[in-house]
Amino acid sequence: MTPAFSQQPFQTLLVGLDRRTVTSLDGDWHYLVDQSPGRALYTSNGGINDKSYAMNTHPHIVGVHNEEYDFATAPTLKVPGDWNTQVPALFNYEGVVWYQRDFDAQPKPGTRSFLHIGAANYRSHVWVNQKRVCDHEGGYTPFDCEVTAVLHPGSNFVVIAVDATRLVDGIPSVGIDWFNYGGLTRDVSLVTVPKAFIDDYDVHLAHRPKFEPGNVEISGYVHVLDAPAGTAVAINIPEAGAKTTVKTDAEGNAPFSVTAPKLTLWSPESPKLYKVILTSGDDSLTDDIGFRDIRVDGTRILLNGKAIFLQGANMHAEAPIRGGRVNTDEDVTTIFNYLKDMNANFVRLAHYPHDERMEREADRDGIMVWSEIPNWQHISFDKPEVYAKDVVMLKEMIRRDRNKASVILWSISNETSNNPTRTRFLTDLANEARKLDPTRPITSAILGPRLDGNEMANNDPLCDALDVIGQNEYVGWYDGSPEDADRIHWSFPQKPVIMSEFGAEAKYGNHGETNQRWTEEQQVYVLQHQFVMLNKIPQLRGISPWILVDFRSPTRNIPKLQDGYNRKGLISEDGKKKQAFELLEKTYKEHSVGKPE
Repeated sequence: MTPAFSQQPFQTLLVGLDRRTVTSLDGDWHYLVDQSPGRALYTSNGGINDKSYAMNTHPHIVGVHNEEYDFATAPTLKVPGDWNTQVPALFNYEGVVWYQRDFDAQPKPGTRSFLHIGAANYRSHVWVNQKRVCDHEGGYTPFDCEVTAVLHPGSNFVVIAVDATRLVDGIPSVGIDWFNYGGLTRDVSLVTVPKAFIDDYDVHLAHRPKFEPGNVEISGYVHVLDAPAGTAVAINIPEAGAKTTVKTDAEGNAPFSVTAPKLTLWSPESPKLYKVILTSGDDSLTDDIGFRDIRVDGTRILLNGKAIFLQGANMHAEAPIRGGRVNTDEDVTTIFNYLKDMNANFVRLAHYPHDERMEREADRDGIMVWSEIPNWQHISFDKPEVYAKDVVMLKEMIRRDRNKASVILWSISNETSNNPTRTRFLTDLANEARKLDPTRPITSAILGPRLDGNEMANNDPLCDALDVIGQNEYVGWYDGSPEDADRIHWSFPQKPVIMSEFGAEAKYGNHGETNQRWTEEQQVYVLQHQFVMLNKIPQLRGISPWILVDFRSPTRNIPKLQDGYNRKGLISEDGKKKQAFELLEKTYKEHSVGKPE
């Protein structure tokens, strides 16, 4: 629905926003809970109500009745943050919460201002000074709302309605095996840029038909929004000895190619990052970018021309120890310290794009990343409008993180049902990803097949659309006994395979025999037999057990063992390492499972 005011919604996404000077709007926001199903947010015909809480009026003893609400005297929530872990009464709430805060602004002539929301789950509607500035669907990707026309000098206010209701035609859909944290879960900020400004850029090692060891060509583009054709754009990477100036075309794009004679390629062993300075007119931005080549050759994954094996784990965006959504530097440091302690070089960020801090840390630490959009079971693959939502999420994920050297795989889905409608949908999505970014392999995590005797044959036709096959399986936990894994023979199409999920549940401190479920000993026993099976898969090029840290899931309802947590973590939710962690630490140190080629 189009906002009812003269300023049209401005659809862009400011790349490198975390590298710009911004006014943070993090902190305390007033909040009000909307009566289900969103009486104040939605009109009787399902439209957005621009005349209720968005007006931010106050009740008076005399005068006009204001629909009985008041942000000024309302309690507060911390932003970024989910409402579930901040207010006990809202722990299981999945509906509409309204946020409000005042802020000061001093708009300058010749500039434009944007409100940036790092993520809000799931649907969001934003008003500034009583004018709706944008609407967004998707709980895990950032969005920017232009507020130039509605700001005024001095005090302003913003109202954001966030609806965490699960939707049959949402992405993800209604059935998810993780906690549905609602709210403004990532940073909110106000950014001011020149009238013509750099809103997008792609700076990478030139991706040639084959990897060339001596390749020191950096290529890509810089996009300058609202710049006239012929606007100069300077790209400078001083430490690499690369510098060039190019001009924009009629669409504002400035493609470039420049030689970097002092270039060192990024790798886990040497995660080298360079200061990349982009300048156009009055706008300038400095990013930290690593340069590397990632590609598939037969059944091998090649990093900078060298075959690699991925040793990692899955991770949900749930903060260890404190709980709630990951959104602080401390959360990210804790997670990556776990990965480094485990001798990992890889992490699958399940099942949606995580906070940008995660990729930034992965860039610095040399941890390779699988990044995914939340197509997780039950998706309405038969509906064109759902595909359109998927494409937007895919674009938002790729646009935000395409300059992160750590991101080596784009994933289009996890555990989707094998049928022709789904396969066509995801094949088209994989091809869309390749158009957006032809430099990275595309993957998906596939569930199935079922065990047939001792045979496991992945014949899912979605594999045809993938560069790397992700395979989820739980032999020894959901399927068969741990010992069954020793006898199983897997067959796959001739492509690299990552065993993207496997494992068993154990509550930290629960000990017993190896045949006792929920014990640390059995979790280790299942993994040990998994390793026997995995070592017999010739094209296995990576493993990521499920999961690094125990995480909340409302479907896990065994009291005293689960208590609302998925217990397949190698580490408990409060940071205690299980015996399985020690097994993975030793396995990865010795490189005893899998090989690069």
